[in-house]
Amino acid sequence: MATDIRQDAAQALQDYLPIDHYEDWQKKEGAPVVTGFYIEDMNELELGLWERKGGRGAFVNLEGTGGVNDAHVVEIAPGGHSAPEKHLYEETTYVLSGRGATTVWYDDTHKQTFEWGRGSLFAIPVNATYQHFNGSGAEPARYMSVTNAPTVLRMFHNYDFVFNNPFRFEDRFGGADGYFNGEGQLFKRRYRKVLQTNFIPNLHTLELHSWKQRGGGGSNVMIELAENSTGAHVSQFMPGMYKKAHRHGPGAHVVILDGVGFSLLWKNQGDERTKCDWRPGSVVVPPEDWFHEHFNTGKEPARYLALRFSGLKHRQAYNVQRGEGSDVSVKEGGWQIEYEDEDPAIHQLFESELARHGAVCQMKAYIPTCTGIAGDIDLSGGD
Repeated sequence: MATDIRQDAAQALQDYLPIDHYEDWQKKEGAPVVTGFYIEDMNELELGLWERKGGRGAFVNLEGTGGVNDAHVVEIAPGGHSAPEKHLYEETTYVLSGRGATTVWYDDTHKQTFEWGRGSLFAIPVNATYQHFNGSGAEPARYMSVTNAPTVLRMFHNYDFVFNNPFRFEDRFGGADGYFNGEGQLFKRRYRKVLQTNFIPNLHTLELHSWKQRGGGGSNVMIELAENSTGAHVSQFMPGMYKKAHRHGPGAHVVILDGVGFSLLWKNQGDERTKCDWRPGSVVVPPEDWFHEHFNTGKEPARYLALRFSGLKHRQAYNVQRGEGSDVSVKEGGWQIEYEDEDPAIHQLFESELARHGAVCQMKAYIPTCTGIAGDIDLSGGD
């Protein structure tokens, strides 16, 4: 009798061991898992077989996600294609290289197909079926997707519900063509512009709008895709300049589109700062509530894409109170450090990096200790 009780207790303990259904799904998919603080170049990331995706791929779980989202880097073989799939987690895709097309549908009789190339950004409406095709028979096509699969799989912990659910989110298939025509709709929110769409042909040439509050001669456009709860934006700042330090919640994948430079990350004033050097193809995910600052050390504008866990319209909990504070001074209750309040050592490091790249600092009008030139960059903001 006592032995039976002990066996029952042991079985009960086994039954209640923690289960991570997201990690379990990763193992079932079979693709390798990449971890770390940042990735220097996703174009050079080593991939493994990911048969369902039509070639090779890898899961990317960087520290700054806090476990709320992830990234998938996938390379479709020349002339290859993925298997049709659908799922209840949201997915936003940025094309790193190559060209191809995607077909998406809720109904087999009403399929929509759009073509994409390097620099394209798109989101599939949640739970719609889709399939990717490589348009080249000679070259692979590589993309990066940011998803909230970790949150969704851990919440529902039922794979059939997540991957075989018949429900149609008709409200997310906006417009007669599903917003896959590359146009979308532009709105104004406070002093920023917001583009609502499901497809952008080329982020490298996307029109941006002044965002003087963030400094660095900056411009920006916020992006809302497929009525998702996740969000995105593209920002650009000028040569010889850098943006103001700020912080926010977890899961913001900062993908470098153009330019060279570095980012600094630190948690509290006085902490040692982590330096992440970047170039096109790099991705940095600042940890939750860590201050971070982006620096352009090249001779051309630096542009990046941020794929965030929370959007502006359909917000996640962490963003409800902080969403409008990332460009408001900490002295006013926000989450941004103004130039005059930053540690002088930060600017010294920036100037030393500029010297290595043969570039000139343009921050003299904003940093009294700057040894560069005032420059003629207009930071007044035109919009």
